[in-house]
Amino acid sequence: MLQFMPNCLPLLIGSLPLKDHSEATELIFDFTPQIPLWPQLPVYKEEGMILQFIPGLPGIREANGKTYIDTESESFATELLAFYEEFLLVSEGQTSLDGSRFQISREVARGFYTFLAEAEKRKEQLIGMKGQTTGPITFCTGLVDQAGRAIFYNDELRDAAVKHLALKARWQTRKMAEIGGRPIMFFDEPGLAGLGSSAFITITNEDIISSFHEVFAAVRAENGLTGVHVCANTEWPVLFDSGVDIISYDAYSYFDKLILYSKQLADFFARGGILATGIVPTTPEFIDIEEVDSLVEKWFEQSRRLQAIGIDEKVVYRQTLITPSCGTGTVSEQQARKVLALTKGVSEKIRAFYG
Repeated sequence: MLQFMPNCLPLLIGSLPLKDHSEATELIFDFTPQIPLWPQLPVYKEEGMILQFIPGLPGIREANGKTYIDTESESFATELLAFYEEFLLVSEGQTSLDGSRFQISREVARGFYTFLAEAEKRKEQLIGMKGQTTGPITFCTGLVDQAGRAIFYNDELRDAAVKHLALKARWQTRKMAEIGGRPIMFFDEPGLAGLGSSAFITITNEDIISSFHEVFAAVRAENGLTGVHVCANTEWPVLFDSGVDIISYDAYSYFDKLILYSKQLADFFARGGILATGIVPTTPEFIDIEEVDSLVEKWFEQSRRLQAIGIDEKVVYRQTLITPSCGTGTVSEQQARKVLALTKGVSEKIRAFYG
């Protein structure tokens, strides 16, 4: 990980409120040319957090506008066996990841393909390339079986889903590595905001960390860096204990919560961990009132507080990415463009200060 020092470069979170993937890709490269990512456009149903990564799972059915796994289907056992057979063949290198059920199709991720094409043209300027996959906790608590029960609570279904996501992420990481720059794979985990609530009372930290270890290993097999993005407060020690390379969080609203874990945070930096600092707000009322200078001032104030717990100023700078607090898929196009401009502007001003 020490080979990758972001030095407060700008990075985005995937979703945008646009309808055209080529336009979205161009916008991304305009504002973050050194570490671009592929756009997810939630205006298209198939690009929703769960649906985009479902294809290839066994037992998937649709009824009354809902998608679920039917474990009571006569064909489920056969489908599950076929899934594991293909997983083993791909994992052991006996069949190609390309063309397998784990490849993300153009039908559900047009943005990934426009992104790869544009990155190929601009690869000389790339320092990194960022992909994203729905995280295993959010995915497995958001997808249900025929009885409406989250698949996280079914050991067999959770195991299949985590393996499925791991190879989806590995395929993305490999495609990015073929072009250039350090591949970075974020696992988007809005569901982790529910940790500690009654809805998650039976989910253990060990279950969460085990799931993360499996998907992280797949990314690292392709020399990728791993990240977890949480856009609200969570049980931060779980992320520190997971061994993730990059923690992506809403620094605009939740820095005070994260810094409570000062020892874990200092240890995270000491081992080379990177903070993807979501200093640029993505809530409409805050987008409208903030400017580059106000956000730069906020970042420096947070940097001083990190220094106060023993993290060197230059380490904070070197091991930070400047990001929006979340994606912009639910705000207006005008506000989304401002978020991108603020992210770039804040990064440029901080980088100019450190020369």
